[in-house]
Amino acid sequence: MRATIGRGHKPTSSRHQSRKNGDPVTAVTPPNAATEAFITASEAHSAHNYHPLPVVVATAEGAWMTDVEGRRYLDMLAGYSALNFGHGNQRLIEAAKAQLERVTLTSRAFYHDRFAAFCNQLAELCGMDMVLPMNTGAEAVETAVKTARKWGYQVKGVLDGRAKIVVAGNNFHGRTTTIVSFSTDHEARADFGPYTPGFEIVPYGDLTALRDAVTENTVAVLLEPIQGEAGVLVPPAGYLPAVRELTRERNVLFIADEIQSGLGRTGRTFACEHEGVVPDMYVLGKALGGGVVPVSAVVSSSEVLGVFKPGEHGSTFGGNPLACAVALEVIAMLRTGEFQQRAAELGEHLHAELGLLTDTGKVTQVRGRGLWAGVDIDPSYGTGREISEKLMAKGVLVKDTHGSTIRIAPPLVISKEDLDWGLDQLRAVLAV
Repeated sequence: MRATIGRGHKPTSSRHQSRKNGDPVTAVTPPNAATEAFITASEAHSAHNYHPLPVVVATAEGAWMTDVEGRRYLDMLAGYSALNFGHGNQRLIEAAKAQLERVTLTSRAFYHDRFAAFCNQLAELCGMDMVLPMNTGAEAVETAVKTARKWGYQVKGVLDGRAKIVVAGNNFHGRTTTIVSFSTDHEARADFGPYTPGFEIVPYGDLTALRDAVTENTVAVLLEPIQGEAGVLVPPAGYLPAVRELTRERNVLFIADEIQSGLGRTGRTFACEHEGVVPDMYVLGKALGGGVVPVSAVVSSSEVLGVFKPGEHGSTFGGNPLACAVALEVIAMLRTGEFQQRAAELGEHLHAELGLLTDTGKVTQVRGRGLWAGVDIDPSYGTGREISEKLMAKGVLVKDTHGSTIRIAPPLVISKEDLDWGLDQLRAVLAV
């Protein structure tokens, strides 16, 4: 496979690192022995639960990554939104370094001096009362499920063992055994049964089906405000407000999984804000740890999270000092509104440019919000994987999903110049 240097410039001193005008795109030789050796060793000694693109990253800064052979790539995936603030963001790195020299872990057996500030400030950012910190997104979703069930039994009065949670088809909330029990993705679900009961799946965006599914035993509706893994699917206008109204009417919790869509990605702090919706519970992760450490959380009211008593749920690393220190800096950065505004402005440009590709016939549909897009390629021009590999050869890294769809989600710190350069490479791959 032939590859191309994304850009051969030295990093600039600007916080929003950009390529230099006139930098050439330089063809290089195929991957050498170093890349092949890393990939061979990885395949030999790790479970094959991923199918990565054949690039081995060694360093990264801002929106750019460099592989073990010195080739540079524009990151247009941002760790599925975990890297909203870019690679090696100095504010986050300094916060982590400072905390590393103090204390990194106490377990929740003891208090530590960063915990109260983290919980207070994250609750304030969300407009909620309480925070239950975990580590990964899947853990946070599991926590939300447990919370909703316990609230249903203790507050709503559902009979023991009968609680139901309504979810949407094509969802992606994680890959634990409970979560894949309500997945409609065959690859994520097959051969992992028996499956956990207590969930009902309805079509995403279908309010009638949702209304019919909600019964007296329903304790929660769990939705992604924008479905990421499904191809960045935005629900019909008015759907989220209608869900909010329905759940209030029926005394059901509305849980918004904002793990990918939240914390600036769509041009607002939360994707729900685009339609003026405030859920009963936010499920957060990915960008909350700034791409430095895994941090996730469930954020809700005291009525909802107040159902827990000591010993009923927990995590050794959840809310650890290092995680809290990094997340506090993330929260401080989001408070300025700079990153939300940047995602909104560059996102408008991104979608305008991508929209033009639909006129070529090679792109059949573009969806998304802010700096987040799902691009459906006409299958006759290649699968999503094939398009991703061709983009990699031109120095741009994206990820495919569901056949001929690619996802574009660069770090929010990307410059307009670099974004345009990345889009130029997509046009080149599609020969338009």
